[in-house]
Amino acid sequence: MNKVSIIFYNSLTKKEEEFKPIQKGKVGLYSCGPTVYNFAHIGNLRTLIFEDILQRALTVNGFEVKHVRNLTDVDDKTIRDSQKNKMSLKDFTEKFTVEYFKDSDALNVERAEVYPKATEHISEMIVMIEYLLDHGFAYKSDDGIYFEIKKFAGYGELAHLDLQGLQAGASGRNLKDEYEKENIADFALWKFWDESDGEVKWEAPFGAGRPGWHIECSAMSTKHLGNTFDIHTGGIDLLFPHHEDEVAQSKSCSGQSPVNFWLHAEHLLVGNKKMSKSLGNFYTLRDVIDRGFDPLAFRYLCLQAHYRSKLNFTWEALEGAQNALQKLYTIARAFITSPFQAMPAGRQGEAGRGWDTKFLEAINHDLNAPQALAVMWKMLDDESCSLAEKARLLLDFDKIFGLNIENYLGKQREIPEDIQKLSLEREKARQDKDWLKSDELRDLILAKGFIVEDTPEGQRIR
Repeated sequence: MNKVSIIFYNSLTKKEEEFKPIQKGKVGLYSCGPTVYNFAHIGNLRTLIFEDILQRALTVNGFEVKHVRNLTDVDDKTIRDSQKNKMSLKDFTEKFTVEYFKDSDALNVERAEVYPKATEHISEMIVMIEYLLDHGFAYKSDDGIYFEIKKFAGYGELAHLDLQGLQAGASGRNLKDEYEKENIADFALWKFWDESDGEVKWEAPFGAGRPGWHIECSAMSTKHLGNTFDIHTGGIDLLFPHHEDEVAQSKSCSGQSPVNFWLHAEHLLVGNKKMSKSLGNFYTLRDVIDRGFDPLAFRYLCLQAHYRSKLNFTWEALEGAQNALQKLYTIARAFITSPFQAMPAGRQGEAGRGWDTKFLEAINHDLNAPQALAVMWKMLDDESCSLAEKARLLLDFDKIFGLNIENYLGKQREIPEDIQKLSLEREKARQDKDWLKSDELRDLILAKGFIVEDTPEGQRIR
């Protein structure tokens, strides 16, 4: 593909900026991965797909991407639910880690390079906490070690909070991992062990216990990507407090801004409401599959909305996405493979190069997947673009879309036995000049998802 500048909306500056990596040709990318205490819900998966599109887009643009996606295997929720299920923390979180990767594979998400687990980075967290204590950014209390936010002058800049209001309200402490903006206070770096933690604890110079959620990502991102890296991603719900606290911890330790570009995916709603088990609108990928949908139909649905826009999930919308995906696969099957296979790489016609550039311009402008989809469908309708060019462009576009088009390109579906039987009946009806029956059988075959074409050589079914 041709070179096109990359533009991202940076949550830190609240504006679009041209992306330039710290190191030429290489990108350090950190994504807040799953908390492995349950199946990922479709809102989590929407963010996962956005991050996959980002990784694919950077790769297509020629960058060598080191993608780090952490696994949160110790926090308030993993401890609570492992105890409810009478399982060790390790066995409990491993169970849902396996399920997470099943979902990831079903959605054709490319693997990150590194999947660090929080429990495997406790020593790095302890080192950071000791530094924060020694340099006056943290203090010891009766129930843990806390970061003192008034000691960090830049607190609130990422989430664009009112600093004066912050200082006035910054009293008390938050022991819980998750809390709202209205509850701004010093946050826990380390929680001293108590009976509610069961067997979950690690020894540390400042007291036995376990880490707070926020220090986990600071320690893992620093170890695997350094003090400052290119891009940090996550859902918009993580902007505060999690990402704000990451910045405070990391910058206090290194003196450097930890991330140049912050990218956040918006919420997925269900029936225009927040997803909630109490409302009965809480879904996982298993629910999608159980209703007969291809997991990639959900991926296609996510592509239809910009990652910074709210996506309203309905079963009707998913059905529409599946229909569009099946139409795309049907078009791909109709391509004859030999012409584009014989064409040397990079030898597309003028029409092909034009669509190629339009597609990259859409994707490189803050990952505008809906616009890129529109480019793809317009390209498929372009009569000046040869079948060979269309086939190759589809494969190029799918390096970012991730819809497995290659599995369908030029490959006709096996004709089921019942369809073959109907086609033989139709052929006999035509021989008998029973045109009414012939048309009825054609319509019946069509209703089952196949098209009958009459050619000089006889019937052809696709």
